[in-house]
Amino acid sequence: MNWITNYVRPKINSMLGRREMPENLWIKDPESGEMVFHTDLEKNQWVVPSSGHHMRIPARDRLRFFFDDGIFETLEQPKVAIDPLKFRDEKRYIDRLKEHRTKTGQDDAIINALGTIEGLPIVVTIHDFSFMGGSLGMAAGEAIIKGFETAIKQKKPLVLFAASGGARMQEGILSLMQLPRTTVAVEMLKEAGLPYIVVLTNPTTGGVSASYAMLGDIHIAEPGALIGFAGQRVIEQTIREKLPEGFQRAEYLKTHGMVDMVVPRPQLKTTIARLLKMMMGQPATEIAEETDVPNGLATTALPVPAKADS
Repeated sequence: MNWITNYVRPKINSMLGRREMPENLWIKDPESGEMVFHTDLEKNQWVVPSSGHHMRIPARDRLRFFFDDGIFETLEQPKVAIDPLKFRDEKRYIDRLKEHRTKTGQDDAIINALGTIEGLPIVVTIHDFSFMGGSLGMAAGEAIIKGFETAIKQKKPLVLFAASGGARMQEGILSLMQLPRTTVAVEMLKEAGLPYIVVLTNPTTGGVSASYAMLGDIHIAEPGALIGFAGQRVIEQTIREKLPEGFQRAEYLKTHGMVDMVVPRPQLKTTIARLLKMMMGQPATEIAEETDVPNGLATTALPVPAKADS
């Protein structure tokens, strides 16, 4: 069998001109089942062109699309104690950290970046969901605080992209302590009179949704994003009732006043730049069509595509 596999089949393939196709050349749309060319999907910021389904996008790819000309500078990560509780479940926590650092090339789940959008200098703090589900631990908390402190020092608005499963269980109470600490950082930014916009992506849950992710001046959600504290099944078991269709999805939360806007990913940059310029008293991009947005601001009406990956 090995002789057939290793020798005969390659010979036949070479004679017939057949070539092995990369496994990730085509990606299946979870909504429609349509096969989408990987390059087309990446060019469209990981949004399926036909259905509008929002797939997860790598954190650095998001930054590249968001900043002008894809140019940005990242801040150095603060140093914190590693594995302070010596936690172990199926494997040691320190081994999990090493594994994710090797896989992502990141020290932890938060990236702070400086750059411009439509010429406006800003600070962006973003969750990297591929690093332990974007969970909030000591290192992530310190990085978030550093992002806010940098924005205050440089007098720049801050945009935060949230994508997290919540607090990091391996750090216990030390993880939960990041909730009030980051909340204080938000208040410091507001006292400095600087705008704070939060983009809620799929998913934003747990302690992150119970702290800094829901304290923005404006909350924008990507279409179909899962946003909430406890999971739907836990809530249903607690209240012993069936929850409505689409509960905790971005569109449901907008209807019920929990988020201000639902904006497709390719339109986030333009929308946020316009909002920030108006909030800072600068000339905004010309507005062609108006719709309801928070605090009496105006923006272009936007379509709402299908829901994101669960």
